[in-house]
Amino acid sequence: MEVIKGIHNLRPQHRDCIITIGNFDGVHKGHQVIIKHIKEKARELNLPALLICFEPQPEEYFDPLSAPARLTRLREKLVLLDEYGLDRVLCLKFNDRTRNMSARDFVNVLVDDLGVKYLVVGDDWKFGYDRTGDFSMLQQAGVAHGFSVTKRNTLTYDDLRVSSTRIRECLAEGNFDLAEQLLGHPYSIMGKVVYGRQLGKQLGTPTANIQLHRYRAPIDGVYAVEVDGLDKLYFGVANCGFRPTVDSDTPKPILEVHLFDFSCDIYGKGVKVVFRHKIRSEKKFENLEELKSAIKRDIDRAREIFSSAGR
Repeated sequence: MEVIKGIHNLRPQHRDCIITIGNFDGVHKGHQVIIKHIKEKARELNLPALLICFEPQPEEYFDPLSAPARLTRLREKLVLLDEYGLDRVLCLKFNDRTRNMSARDFVNVLVDDLGVKYLVVGDDWKFGYDRTGDFSMLQQAGVAHGFSVTKRNTLTYDDLRVSSTRIRECLAEGNFDLAEQLLGHPYSIMGKVVYGRQLGKQLGTPTANIQLHRYRAPIDGVYAVEVDGLDKLYFGVANCGFRPTVDSDTPKPILEVHLFDFSCDIYGKGVKVVFRHKIRSEKKFENLEELKSAIKRDIDRAREIFSSAGR
């Protein structure tokens, strides 16, 4: 899959394509339906299928501290989009210039820079400055410039819409089975193992620290997890949050994972942490001894969970 960062990096060979547009946070089943649709149309017309997304996501640009927690940061999203077979992703930087782009100017990008032949959008998608562009405007532009436009209705599951918002609610409740049903894949976080304060080692439970590169995470607490990306699949227990017992001013959440029956050096390794069960919410303990006892209970509980599942 080719990733194009910015309109200025478009080349003549990038013209004439099948396009969809959106955040695609989580690349859930609703997104997968759209991807499948544009791939089928791309095969029919013998053209590449392209997704346009924005980085940061618009809500993060306007208010990064209170924007909804991402299900996937850009790198994770690109991995999933590649797995689902997209040909290209055009990632546009969302800044003042993008924010102030008129709906008509955005249509000009689709027509003049990308040579759009077929466009698919969600049923509630709006675009351009102050969200003045809508499906009706796209239809008119399609007639004027010779491209087709269609919209996909929101996918539902158990009579409720499949959305990134609903998946965040599932994760906050610890309902990973339903989250997986809506995503079409288990919820996971990918990242590189980095050096931490070595506190876990001092407490007798060394951890792999993974920077989340975000102000908020959609999960918060202690979890039974699987870790992929090493020599084999490992099981473990993870804490995602701000470590209130040992850090009073951590600006961003941290993911710490203790792998069972593992002692190798994995600094710099890229791993995928798959969340299977919530054990408890994050809690501030009175002292390190209380924290150490809680960690032991968490480990015992996680082992019990995997054992009962035959893992």
